[in-house]
Amino acid sequence: MANSFLKGTQIAAQALGLLERELVLPRLVTRYGKSDFIGQVNDTVVVRVPSVVTARDYEWRTRNSPIVIDDLTERSVTVQLNKHPYSAVAITDEQLTLDIMDFGFQVTRPQVRGVAEKLEGYVAAQITAGPYSTDMIVTGASGAAGRSDGQAYQIATKARTALNKQNVPLAGRVLLLGADVEELFLNDKFFVAANASGTTDALRDSFLGRIAGFDVYLSLAIPAGEAYAFHSTAFAFANVAPDVPAGVPDGASLDLNGLAMRWIRDYDPNFLRDRAVVSSFAGTATTLDGIVGTATVTNKALTANVATLTTAAAHNFTTGQVVTVSISDPVFDGTYTITGTPSTTTFTYARTNANVVSAAASGTATVAGKLVRAVKIVFTATA
Repeated sequence: MANSFLKGTQIAAQALGLLERELVLPRLVTRYGKSDFIGQVNDTVVVRVPSVVTARDYEWRTRNSPIVIDDLTERSVTVQLNKHPYSAVAITDEQLTLDIMDFGFQVTRPQVRGVAEKLEGYVAAQITAGPYSTDMIVTGASGAAGRSDGQAYQIATKARTALNKQNVPLAGRVLLLGADVEELFLNDKFFVAANASGTTDALRDSFLGRIAGFDVYLSLAIPAGEAYAFHSTAFAFANVAPDVPAGVPDGASLDLNGLAMRWIRDYDPNFLRDRAVVSSFAGTATTLDGIVGTATVTNKALTANVATLTTAAAHNFTTGQVVTVSISDPVFDGTYTITGTPSTTTFTYARTNANVVSAAASGTATVAGKLVRAVKIVFTATA
């Protein structure tokens, strides 16, 4: 029986549909696409993020103290396309003629799954490694240890309170559960009853329902004993479909419903085989609010892809913090992770570039605040 093969645009559309079903995390965060990156230097965009401030209480019926004036600092997030996940397979003439009955299912589907898991892994790594300002430690029964009635709401309401205190917007909040925390939620009759709809379809998928203003999802990409309550602006996901090269006879790029990918196929006559490639461009970032500190930069240097800046006074920065450098030098300017603090007035970060000899500099280095738009929840099941 002859094989029936789809055209390039049909293959790409089918792959995109599979990608939509595979991805959970990228659809829960703020997403940036191709139009945001065209013409941008270093494949990077700087996104303005509305300020988050904490309200204060003022004395009632007395006027003994002045009000406290807070500085309103609008934050920006640097999002860079710096990852290129792909899956490439070779299909021999024999396989194409005798073995492949459904190209989309047998070839495209596993390729797309691999790319999808890689994309989701990027977002999961960004979420789990965030510099959280609020961690919740929860201990409770799950599974064989018994029911957990009421604990789901306790977890959700505590997370809600933490976000409320930071004035995080109510709309767009997500509660992401690892496998063990999902078990606790599904053992809570109050949560299950609140989301009963006469069908178990919702529980078979990643979306579990709503609780305390959160859309609740399961993710197998995060640790089983963790959960994360966050607003969609807490994390950014950049995703662009590469263009189809002019030299490829069959292929298509699609960007639809927040997902982007490319499928291409050609023939290698030297080995008598087809080649099929599914690929995507991606990048992630975390939104940090507030300012920990700003230091005046007086000197710059770069050796072996390590930038070293000197400050006028003790900077009080620490390794692992995110710093934004602004010294009117494109080699040094940008947002980076501090890799070291050799002294109280010097700090380093990775920067791939030709060496720069030590020279005077003028500008600032600002360490960002904490991740207040999200709450990390660590769960330990009792015996």
